[in-house]
Amino acid sequence: MKKQVLVPSVNFHLWEPCNMRCRFCFATFQDVAKSILPKGHLPKEEAIQVVKELALYGFEKITFAGGEPTLCPWLDELILTTKESGMTTMIVTNGTRLSQEFLERNKGKLDWIALSIDSINSFTNQELGRAIAGKREISFESYLHLIDQIKLHGYGLKINTVVNTLNLSEDFTQLIQYAQPKRWKILQVLPVEGQNDKKVEELLISNDDFQEFVHRHEHLESITRLIPESNDLIRGSYAMVDPAGRFFDSSKGGHQYSGPILKVGANVAINQVDINIKKFEKRGGVYKWK
Repeated sequence: MKKQVLVPSVNFHLWEPCNMRCRFCFATFQDVAKSILPKGHLPKEEAIQVVKELALYGFEKITFAGGEPTLCPWLDELILTTKESGMTTMIVTNGTRLSQEFLERNKGKLDWIALSIDSINSFTNQELGRAIAGKREISFESYLHLIDQIKLHGYGLKINTVVNTLNLSEDFTQLIQYAQPKRWKILQVLPVEGQNDKKVEELLISNDDFQEFVHRHEHLESITRLIPESNDLIRGSYAMVDPAGRFFDSSKGGHQYSGPILKVGANVAINQVDINIKKFEKRGGVYKWK
C-alpha cells in the first residue's frame, strides 16, 4: 500500500489509573484493559517501538495524552525517543505532577505542555472530578503557579478547556490574560459510547451554548490563538493511538480500533480508521509547532 500521511500530528494515549476522576473523560480505555492488555497498556519496549514506527510513517509531532501521561513510568523515555526521531513533542496534563524535577529533566526534549484547565473555581473543579483522588481540587492560584513554572522553564504553553454545563457561564479572561498561552483549545464536552456513558449526560451542552461561550471570549484573540472545537469538528479529525498501540477514532460515536501498529504496520493500521483531513485543517490542526 502506498504511504500516505493523512495528518502531520498524532496523539498517543498512555493509559494509567488517573489521579483524577473527570466526569467527561472520553479516554478511559476500560475496554482496552479488559479485553486487550491485562495491565491496560503496552510494555515499555513496545511503546517505544510504536513511537519509532510513527516517526517512520511520517508524523511530525506526537502529543502524549491519557488518562494522565505523567503517571507513565517511562514517559521520559518516550519523549526522548520522539525528539531523537525528529518530531515535536507535547504532553496534555492536569498539571498535578509537573514538579521542578520533571520540568528540569525534560528541558530540550519536551517542546510543549498543554495544561487542562476547565474551571477557575475550586468547587466547580471538584464537581467535574478535576480533583486529586476525587477529593482535593485544584485552586486558581495553583494553576497560576504551574503556568509560571512552565513558562520559566521555556516550554510552549497551551491551555485546554472542556466546556460543559458547570463552567458554561464562567469568564476565563483573567486566566488567559495572565497565562497568555500560545494556543487556547476550547472543546465542547464530547459523549463517547463505552468511555463516559452514564457520567457525561448532565454535562452536555448545545452547539448554540458552546458557540456563545466561544463568542464571549473572542476578545482574547489579541493575546492567544483561540481553537474552538465543536463535537462535529472533534469526531474524526484526530490521528490517535490507544494504549494498546492501535489507531482509533470516535467518528461513529464510540471507539473504532485498527489492528496493532506493531503487527500490521502503521500504513495499514491508519487506513483502518476514519480520519478527515478537512476537519483536521478546519480545527487549526496545522500550525507552527516547531
